[in-house]
Amino acid sequence: MGIIELIDANEEENCYITLDEKETKKHTHLEIFPSAILGAGASIIPYPEHNQSPRNTYESAMAKQSLGFSTPMMNTSTYVRQHFMLYPQTPIVSTKAMKLLGLEDRPAGQNCVVAVLPFDGYNIEDAIVLSQAAVDRGLGRTFFYRIYDAEAKQYPGGMRDNFEIPNAEDNIRGYKGEKAYRLLEEDGVVATESVVLGGDILIGKTSPPRFMEEYREFEVTGPYRRDTSIGVRPSETGVIDTVVMTQSNEGGKMYKIRVRDMRIPEIGDKFASRHGQKGVLGILAKNEDLPYTADGVVPDVLINPHAFPSRMTVGMFMESITGKAAALRGRKFDGSAFVGEKIDAAKSIMEDAGFKYSGKEVMYDGRTGKSFPVEVFIGVVYYQKLHHMVADKIHARARGQVQMLTKQPTEGRARGGGLRFGEMERDCLIAYGASMILKDRLLDESDKSEIFVCERCGLVAYHDVKQRKYVCRVCGDKAKVSSVSVAYAFKLLLQEMQSLNIAPRLTIKEKV
Repeated sequence: MGIIELIDANEEENCYITLDEKETKKHTHLEIFPSAILGAGASIIPYPEHNQSPRNTYESAMAKQSLGFSTPMMNTSTYVRQHFMLYPQTPIVSTKAMKLLGLEDRPAGQNCVVAVLPFDGYNIEDAIVLSQAAVDRGLGRTFFYRIYDAEAKQYPGGMRDNFEIPNAEDNIRGYKGEKAYRLLEEDGVVATESVVLGGDILIGKTSPPRFMEEYREFEVTGPYRRDTSIGVRPSETGVIDTVVMTQSNEGGKMYKIRVRDMRIPEIGDKFASRHGQKGVLGILAKNEDLPYTADGVVPDVLINPHAFPSRMTVGMFMESITGKAAALRGRKFDGSAFVGEKIDAAKSIMEDAGFKYSGKEVMYDGRTGKSFPVEVFIGVVYYQKLHHMVADKIHARARGQVQMLTKQPTEGRARGGGLRFGEMERDCLIAYGASMILKDRLLDESDKSEIFVCERCGLVAYHDVKQRKYVCRVCGDKAKVSSVSVAYAFKLLLQEMQSLNIAPRLTIKEKV
């Protein structure tokens, strides 16, 4: 019988700790369990002691991003946004920590047949190839849920919000047009299982004027209301999953609507094994074009051989071999750190089943039917789908809002902002001598504006409203004022310098 002592990092400095008492008899402490030295993220990696340490660190971060079955209460969950995997599987090469953490009851990944093989350049630079047939069977398929809500508030003077279908004839400010409200029912709320697109209104709502000035205008122009309806985000689509009518804490009527979107893997979605080997989907290949083994097994995933030499994730090879043996025998393998099942256990299973212990097999090209000149490493690896999906990141802009201060496009995908053309991109165009493209990006398509400059003194002129002309403060009637195209940000710089009592003067010439 031993004594359990919990020690902190400082105390560890003066202790001699062993993972196993067989290693050395001269020790002050023995770890309760060798895998316990790892955190929750690292402890789910099979055979982590065979990986380069940064890869285990990467997986510790990516494990938190994997999509699975986070709660058994998915039908009543009220998180604003959530992902659920449709067909999660428990890993056939597991660890003791996975069971303790509940990841065998609510897993976050799927067991895939993985071959290490190039595929026409579609899996270079860490891209992966997925079988279209595997995706059709449910590989990597997830649901994305987002909850939208609206509350009817009470205002001073007996005014309140109303849930209704806004009507153009009722003097509604911000009316969005009939098409936006087409899915609303009589109570102003969309029906379940309706297919919705970006911009469609889910909850029709009108509100009284906001400010005192609007109330005064309200008295002069007659009654009007504001459209404060709740709509689907511009970049999202889906199906109405649930509509709930309830009460807010203040006692007002409240609606919560959950939108469901099925996410089928597409090019650009991110996947990762439990060894920090992450990659984005490069192509969904037809089943008949993919390589196959002598037994007719077509891999679900193809990864590039260049993923291994520099990263040294030997643990993934070990998982692949033990996973293959586990699938052949119909039992699980324990890959817990330091105390996992030895890989030799897989050797006899594979040899009994007629497979090579190395994990390599003769494979045939699906397009030509000819065998590859070398054997291919193929096995079973547990893959996680991460929440970085191209549907949430794709963004383009032709025209849109500009900032009030700088007159440059707004920033960010949510606001339909522009794509940043930074200093390094600018340097590339300068290096190529592409001056017209440079002017187009940085001036014409950004914040081009006109200022009026006095040719005589170089100072910026101002507009005299009474005389209806531009006037120079210094030269007066002698001034010759010309229009100059500049970036609006440059005009702001000139004004800021003037506020510091610096008079910037511009030298202008005729355009060549």
